[in-house]
Amino acid sequence: MMQPKHFLWRTEGSVGVITLNRPERKNPLTFESYGELRDLFRQLDSESKIKTVVLTGAGGNFSSGGDVHEIIGPLTRMKPAELLEFTRMTGDLVKAMRHCPQPVIAAVEGVCAGAGAILAMASDLRYAAPSARVAFLFVRVGLAGCDMGACAILPRIIGQGRASEALYTGRSMSAQEGLAWGFFNQISDSVVEKAIEVAKELASGPTAAHAVTKKMLHREWALGVDEAIDQEARAQAMLMQNQDFRRAYEAFAAKRKPEFQGD
Repeated sequence: MMQPKHFLWRTEGSVGVITLNRPERKNPLTFESYGELRDLFRQLDSESKIKTVVLTGAGGNFSSGGDVHEIIGPLTRMKPAELLEFTRMTGDLVKAMRHCPQPVIAAVEGVCAGAGAILAMASDLRYAAPSARVAFLFVRVGLAGCDMGACAILPRIIGQGRASEALYTGRSMSAQEGLAWGFFNQISDSVVEKAIEVAKELASGPTAAHAVTKKMLHREWALGVDEAIDQEARAQAMLMQNQDFRRAYEAFAAKRKPEFQGD
C-alpha cells in the first residue's frame, strides 16, 4: 500500500484505518489530501489483504471540510477549466470510496462538516460519538448542495425532505438526530474502537459476498425492481459456487461457527 503524506494509514490485521491528521485545524482537507485519499481508495480495489476500512479523524473531530485558506481562497482565483478539474477530482474520491470492494466505516467525532460530511456520507456505515455534529455547509459559502454526489446519496440515507433541509440550510445535525434519521448506525462513547470492532467482525465474514453486497447496493440505485431482482439472482448464483458457501453449510451441519476465508 502507498504511504500517504497528508493523513495516517495503519492496519490492524485485515482492517485498514485512515486517520485525518491535522487536529489543530479540525482535520481540514487540502488539494493534496483529496488526491491522496482518492488514490488510496483506488488502490484498495487490488488490495486483497485489506478486508474493511475505518475512516476517522484525530483530536476529537472528524473533518472540518475543505481548508478555507488552502482550498476556498485559491478556488476564487482559478479559471473555469481549473475549477472543473478540482470538482471532478473531489467527485472521483467519492467514486473511489463507493467502488472499492471493502466496506468503509466512518467513526465520527465532533466537527464533521462540508467535504468531511461528504466523506461520512460516502462511507457504508457510520458510527457517531455523542459530540458528533454533521453539516453540509456548501450554502454557507454560496455554493449549491450538489457537491460530490450529495444530492444523489444523502436523500437515499435520510430521505428527500431531511436531505433538502440539510442541503438548503447548512445547519448542523446532532448525533441523536443523525441516529433517528438513519444517518448514523449507532452512537458510542468509544466510537473509533466501536468502528474497528465492527470492521473486524465484517473482515472475518464472507468478504467476497460483502463486496458483492456493496456493489449491488450501489448499482441498484439506477435499476428498476425487476431488473434488480434479475441481477441479484445472477450475483447470488455466482456466490453459491464459492467455498465460503460450502464452509457455511458444513459448519451448520457440524453445529459449529463457520470460518470464512473470502473465497
